[in-house]
Formats: sequence, structure tokens, C-alpha cells
Amino acid sequence: MENPLDYLNNLNENDWLIGYDSGQFNQLVQELYLELIQLSAFETPPKIILAERETLRFLASFLAACAANCPVFLCNPDWGTQEWQQVFDLVQPDIVLGIGHGAGEMGRWGDTGTPRIPNAQCPMPNAPYPLIMIPTGGSSGQIKFAIHTWETLIASVQGFTEYFQIKKVNSFCVLPLYHVSGLMQFIRSFTTGGRLAILPFKTLESGKILNIKQSEFFISLVPTQLQRLLENPELTEWLSEFNTVLLGGAPAWEELLEKAKFYRIRLAPTYGMTETASQIATLKPDDFLNGKTSSGQVLPHAKVTIHNQQGEILNSNEIGNITIQAQSLALGYYPIIQENQDNFRVDDLGFLDDQGYLNIVGRSSEKIITGGENIYPAEIESAIRETQLVADICVIGIPDKHWGQALTAIYIPKKSNISTLKIQTLLKDKLSKFKIPKYWIPQQNLPRNSQGKINRQQLEKIAIAYLQNPLK
Repeated sequence: MENPLDYLNNLNENDWLIGYDSGQFNQLVQELYLELIQLSAFETPPKIILAERETLRFLASFLAACAANCPVFLCNPDWGTQEWQQVFDLVQPDIVLGIGHGAGEMGRWGDTGTPRIPNAQCPMPNAPYPLIMIPTGGSSGQIKFAIHTWETLIASVQGFTEYFQIKKVNSFCVLPLYHVSGLMQFIRSFTTGGRLAILPFKTLESGKILNIKQSEFFISLVPTQLQRLLENPELTEWLSEFNTVLLGGAPAWEELLEKAKFYRIRLAPTYGMTETASQIATLKPDDFLNGKTSSGQVLPHAKVTIHNQQGEILNSNEIGNITIQAQSLALGYYPIIQENQDNFRVDDLGFLDDQGYLNIVGRSSEKIITGGENIYPAEIESAIRETQLVADICVIGIPDKHWGQALTAIYIPKKSNISTLKIQTLLKDKLSKFKIPKYWIPQQNLPRNSQGKINRQQLEKIAIAYLQNPLK
């Protein structure tokens, strides 16, 4: 394996890291690397929790840990006490780098981390390469860490560059670096000799932009970020000049896609996840602007097959469970490396059309069964958005003693005087009668995480409380 530090020699020290001192970054990496090498000289490499807020220190610490063959766990500094308790119980780290909002009582934090403590009772999986643990989940349940390596991340980069037919990747990153969507932007630029601009999204939204030539850059956004940028005419114009605007993290709604198309945003909707080291399918911008609607074609480093519940491979245009094979697949979830992790069967349902484009129709776990009929919320939500009477919508099933589950729409009306009867009337020509929600619950906002994913468990509680006391 090529050592991560070798890539530093291929970068233009003066300008590859836009907005920061690249020379200072290189020096910091070397210093941290030497410290970690000394710590692990006579013992197994220390397990490192990385929760740095400061960009240079985060990236330098990450590279140094990988180069020194230290297992590194990427963490969100803003996790609460309960989440940090989960992480400490699971990881039992040797070193903590950074400062965590809710972790003050968990350990002694500082610029150089905690002292080394022996953790023989919680050994790392046996592997001859540095392990990179990337968090997944946590929006409504237990935090898990997908186990990646430098090789799985590089495989993702190679698939990306081959798919877009480029050698160097210039990235404008506004997503958190501890998340796979932010980390992979760094990895793409760093390992291909490209340039990297990093700016917090709140700073960008306030109107501050870095001096770059957008036509040479990729930018990655989640749907809620795209929506907010398109509300600002100056930022809309700025965004329209990017080579490619990758869009992922959560399903985008039809109205948002249409708005992006109207402003000629070179959007590239993607499909991927933490376990696949970002996207394994992407719709190219020209396809998007020409009216194509899907998650695009599968990248060269991956293969997607569609199966029925019996495991049989389905033909084109037949909906079934998605199974992924990819060189970028995670090895498992910490602390277990799974043997023969060749086929990753996900919860998503979809189909491959005649041209090999991947189309996502919903999730198996979100399937609602009402009166014996199988319903997937994505279809209902899309139809409701097309009425252009709601600003946001989520369809869930709540327990019902007669029907098993009752279809329930929780939505934000665009105007306060919009009646549910008007929405239902518009849906009659689009949906079967059993697919029109029984209950309609207006809200001022819907609970979404930073990636734009909805918290359905919380929505179910909101719905049940509302229906028990609708006049409250």
C-alpha cells in the first residue's frame, strides 16, 4: 500500500488547500505522525478518536493516524453526552484528539489528546492495514462505525475519476469532514493532486465565497442545502457556474429538482452511503439538464443487481431489493470484520432501466401495509409535492386496529389557508384511493438531521400525539 504521506509530495505545497496554509498543514502532519510512531513503537498502535473542530488539525490528524497505521474513529464534536457514552463504551480509545461538546465527563480532552491507557479487553480486529472507522446512523438509534481502509477509499476515488473522465479532482467542501460525504471530497482532491476549498455551509450561506473558478470544481450538497442556496439569487448564480453539483445524503423532492433545472444548475444526483465510501451511482449533469430523472449509471468500481425476496436476480425495470458489489465496500461494522463481504444487500428498493440507470423507489423498512396493500411512501410524497401546495412532506404509517396501519401525511403547507381537501382532490387522478393518506397533520417544520434525512420515529410520536388531541 502507498503510504498516505507519499501523496503530500505530489501536491503543490503553496495552493492545493485553498484558504489555508498548505505548508503549515504539511508540517503539522509530519509532527503528529512522528508522535504517533513513537507511541506505537513498542506496543500495538493506539486507537484514536478524532473529534477535531479545526479543519487543519482534523485533516492532519487523520492523515498522520493513517500513515502511522493507527485505527482512527471519526466523530462528530457536537454529539451529546448520551451519544459520546455510546462511543466510549464501544471504542474504549487510547487517544482522543479534539474537544467534544458532550464528552467532558468521559475523558480528559486537549489539543494533543488523552494519555495512553491500556485496552487489552477491547482489541482491534486483526488487519494488516490502517482501519478508518466512519460513523453511520445516530439520527434516531445507535451510532455505528463502518470499517474502511485507505484501499476502500481509494477504490471509490478511482471509480469517481474514471466515471467523470478526469485525472485531478478539485473539490469545494461545505459538508462535515467526519462524515463520509465530506471526507471523500478531501480524499479525492488529496490523492489526485487536485485543489480543495473548505468552507462551513453557514459561512457560504451568509454570502462569503472563496475566490475559485467554479467551472473547474465539484461541490457536494444535501437537498436542504441546495434549497437554501437557491433562495438566494446571488448564490444561485454562483452555484450555476460549477462544473458539477453532486447531490446526495437524502432523496431530493421533485420541486427542488425542477427549480435546479430552471436555473441550469449542473446537478448530479447520487446514490451511495457510508458503507460504500460515498456514491456508487451518479446521474451526470448533462443527463439531468436534458430531463433524465434517476440516480444515474453505476460507477466502474461497483456493480448493482436487483433481487426479489427469494434472492433471484430480476430483469430490467423490475422493482426489487438492491444488492451492491464494490471495491469500496466497508469491511463490516466495528468491531467485527465480516468475512467475504462481497455482496451488500441494502434496505433500498429500486430497478435498473433498459439503459442501466438506477432508479430508487423507496425503502423496505418504510413499507406501509394498509388493508393488505403494500405502499411505499416515496411514491405518495412525490405525488403530494407535485401539487405544489406543500413545502415539505413525509408519509408514515401509524398503528390502526382495522387496517393494520393508517396512511398519515405530515406536511408543511405553503400557505396557512391551504385545506387538506384541496390536496386530496388533486391526488385523486394521480393515486389509487388506498394510497391517499387517511390522516393529514400540518406542522411548522419536520425533524431532519444535518444530511436532510427525516426522523420517522419522532414523526410517529408527533402524529400519535396530534391525533389524540387534534385541537391542542
